[in-house]
Amino acid sequence: MKAESIVFAVAGMCFGVILGWVIGTQQAARPAAPATAQVPQTGQATTRQAPPLDEARVQALMTVVKNDPKNAGAALQLGNTYFDAERYEDAIKWYEESIRIDPKNPDASTDLGISYYYTGQTDRALQRFEESLKLDPRHTKTMLNKGIVLAFGKQDLAGAEAAWKQVVALAPDSQEGQAARRALDGIAAAGHPRPGATPGS
Repeated sequence: MKAESIVFAVAGMCFGVILGWVIGTQQAARPAAPATAQVPQTGQATTRQAPPLDEARVQALMTVVKNDPKNAGAALQLGNTYFDAERYEDAIKWYEESIRIDPKNPDASTDLGISYYYTGQTDRALQRFEESLKLDPRHTKTMLNKGIVLAFGKQDLAGAEAAWKQVVALAPDSQEGQAARRALDGIAAAGHPRPGATPGS
């Protein structure tokens, strides 16, 4: 999967709009609608078409899996190929298979969590991210995506901010660190108070 699939699509073009919506629903004294509805998913809410599936790659990988059913790498690559075509249900199947074979791969675990989020399974996504962090407590890709799902799926900006601060602290110059910094700047620009801040401080 392209490492920036959810990270930079959301943190870039959509971040400001969605963040403003999240803050607005937090300020209103009423339950918020699921934020996932605000994120374009599988072609919904936009006229953009999903990227085409690389059928030749799928067939080649299917042959590998057929000949070597315990090949976790091939299953992971199938998941990535379906993910890149925005066929998240198919991606989930292969990420789960890859993890069944090799349960200690935090990248596969995190990609599965992202796919859960894109199919509206916010709680499962967050649970999967926690599993990823058990495997690698310094996995910044997981932390960054955890923050995105907390912000957009749970409207939990304090939790998102904490996750993004961890990313910046661990890898400030990485792509994940830069995206986390942009997200934190977006929160600050929107006037969301830092955790523990008092009015006017």
